[in-house]
Amino acid sequence: MKRLATGLIALVVAPVLAVWLAGPARAVEIEMGDDGLYKPAWLRETFKDLREDFADAKAEGKRLMLIVEQRGCIYCKKMHEETFPDPRVNAMLTGNYYPIQINLHGDTEVVDTDGETLTEKAAMGKWRILFTPTLIFLPKELEPGKSVIDQAVAVMPGAFGPGTTLDMLTWVFEERYLDQSEEDFQRYHARMIRERNDGNTE
Repeated sequence: MKRLATGLIALVVAPVLAVWLAGPARAVEIEMGDDGLYKPAWLRETFKDLREDFADAKAEGKRLMLIVEQRGCIYCKKMHEETFPDPRVNAMLTGNYYPIQINLHGDTEVVDTDGETLTEKAAMGKWRILFTPTLIFLPKELEPGKSVIDQAVAVMPGAFGPGTTLDMLTWVFEERYLDQSEEDFQRYHARMIRERNDGNTE
């Protein structure tokens, strides 16, 4: 009886001990640039003339998206290690979007969609961006003379999990922002959560 009890304890404790010894799952390692920002392969390297970037994105049938980050941002790290590598999110980023990275405190020149040339950090003041990461989504057609923030169709400040991020990417790409009378993003997101739960997926 004593031998049986010892065997049962071993069966229960061994798997738990193995998980504990293994530690948490390793995060995806992303290359970091000299500016202290993460540089995944799907980011577009451009001269940051956003009018030209918009034209290039449109030529590829994609939507221009700006990702504002800063050195040492733990929330940016979380997005790059846990959210952006999610296969569903990654497929949207690579297949449907033209992502440009903007440094919240950067000195690189940016040409805004209204034609003004200014540093990244000056653009952040102009666009009233306070948090990192912040995702800024541009419309399918630019309005002449309007800055990025004045014509953005959606702005997503903060770090979110794969489900929420996927829903925002999808909601924007499908232009659901054009008619929010019956289903704005929050209602759309809630519906997607229910559907994923019904299908036993995240």
